[in-house]
Amino acid sequence: MRTTLIGSWRLLAISWRADRRKTLAATGLMVAGTVGGPLLALMLGLMTDAVISGHVTAAVWYGIAVAALAVVSLTFAHFAHIFYTELAELAELEVVRDLILLTNGSEGIEHQERAEYADELTVLHRESRGLIGALESLFGILGLVLAVVFTAFLLAALNPVLLLLPIAAVPPLLCGRWAESRIDRAKTDTATPTRIALNLFRLSTSARFAGELRVFRLRDELRRRHLREWERASRGLVRSYGRAAAVRTLGQVIFGLAYVAAVLLVVRETIAGRRSIGDVVTVIVLATQVNQQVTAAVTLLATLQRMGSMLRRFDFVRKLVAVDHPVPVDQAPPERLSSGITLTEVSFTYPGTGEPVLTDVSLSLPAGASVAIVGENGAGKTTLVKLLCGLYRPTTGQILVDGIDLRRIPAESWREHLAAGFQDFVRFELLAGQVVGLGDVPRIGDDGAIADALDRAQGSDVLRQLEQGLDTQLGKSYTEGTELSGGQWQKLALGRALMRENPLLLVLDEPTSALDPQAEHRLFESYAQQAEQLRAGTGAITLFVSHRFSTVRMADLIIVLRDGRVVETGSHDELMRRGELYYDLFSLQARAYR
Repeated sequence: MRTTLIGSWRLLAISWRADRRKTLAATGLMVAGTVGGPLLALMLGLMTDAVISGHVTAAVWYGIAVAALAVVSLTFAHFAHIFYTELAELAELEVVRDLILLTNGSEGIEHQERAEYADELTVLHRESRGLIGALESLFGILGLVLAVVFTAFLLAALNPVLLLLPIAAVPPLLCGRWAESRIDRAKTDTATPTRIALNLFRLSTSARFAGELRVFRLRDELRRRHLREWERASRGLVRSYGRAAAVRTLGQVIFGLAYVAAVLLVVRETIAGRRSIGDVVTVIVLATQVNQQVTAAVTLLATLQRMGSMLRRFDFVRKLVAVDHPVPVDQAPPERLSSGITLTEVSFTYPGTGEPVLTDVSLSLPAGASVAIVGENGAGKTTLVKLLCGLYRPTTGQILVDGIDLRRIPAESWREHLAAGFQDFVRFELLAGQVVGLGDVPRIGDDGAIADALDRAQGSDVLRQLEQGLDTQLGKSYTEGTELSGGQWQKLALGRALMRENPLLLVLDEPTSALDPQAEHRLFESYAQQAEQLRAGTGAITLFVSHRFSTVRMADLIIVLRDGRVVETGSHDELMRRGELYYDLFSLQARAYR
């Protein structure tokens, strides 16, 4: 019940923030519509007695009151629907915004490696669509409370024993709460197969993967896997819903017996001459309304309990996203690097795994240097890059920026001084100029800066091929959208990475994986020139990861990783003279190009 009450209060607060007038109007209409029911029962009883007694004038006025209350009971809730539907849309925007902030507004991305985070987010996405029903339940329950008070007062006036009738509503309420808690637990238990099934559906229906799915004839395999996961999720949910329905039915049966007993009690008193026919009518209508109130309360509280659980999940996800700060966050990043970035015995293990990805990495990246990271797949190259970007925090060890612990620099401030092009770059379906301009949002509309960044990324040829240049809509989500090749998308992503002119750290993680060797060589020659400019301006470090050793040799410092450890560092010539891992990898690749 505590979760339901807290969730209801928070839902009301969301509505109040969204629109106070609509919240007040929806509440007033729902309360009036719900309270009209007990008053209608009273007026019906009085009208019946007036008709039997032959009091025509009184009967007419009571009849008018019955008609008016019937209109209020039947229509006001529908008018309230107009307001709470609009409120639900506004509230859903706030919830969606919170979901976006929870997903992408955190300091790091470690939480996104956790299965429990993915499960909770799956349930949140699904439950957030029920806000219209939740707001209807919230406003309805406010009126229902007053209706129950009126009903109890009227029943007590007829016979104090009838007050036991609302008490008979307790078993259905308790059964409803138990049933909803079982369903909520089932949703959590089935979140994993649900998430897998949804991912398989997106994979099967995405145009991006259509070619490979057809070549390997994966249609039936994906359908089989999707069906299996969906059946796993459905079995758990069906069992829980079935048990919940049985328990709810038991609660309703208990109340039904109490309802029959109440009507028989008043009928007996009427036969004995202690009550009028109008009292019998009143009790029958009130008892019917109590039954409706109980059913409504069970349904409304179940919905509010579900929304309360959803909002509680928000709190749980916030805890997963929250980052502990073992040291004060009180330092600003330097405006210019003087000594560089130092890693001291840095190790990192992904959440939920036992094997470290990086172990005891100690490095010195001199200010102004161009640094290359090489190694076989799975050596830890990308993880090291993301640690330097502050996306992860070392499990042990320190990263120092000009002697300042990176943990003491606010994440947002550090990222303002970064520029990055990642291997898994995003294909933003926006105007071509915006796709590049996102790399420096304050200059997203500066066509000159965007063209310069594309030129430095060797991507001007992409622009020339677009019919409307920077104003070309990209992506197949739009009817007139232009689809690009993988290499073209990557050039735009590289242009985005080069939008910031004075970063302290420029990171390029496999920036040319979709380009041919000649294009990659030209691009790295351009990077070498930019590295000289950055060195003179901010003392920036240019860090890139590549599998092509013909370009890596241009770097001032080459770092060789194997199994999460640094095994060699030095220039190309130094590493070749040593004749160790770098020499073997370089020679192996060089032979392939002969």
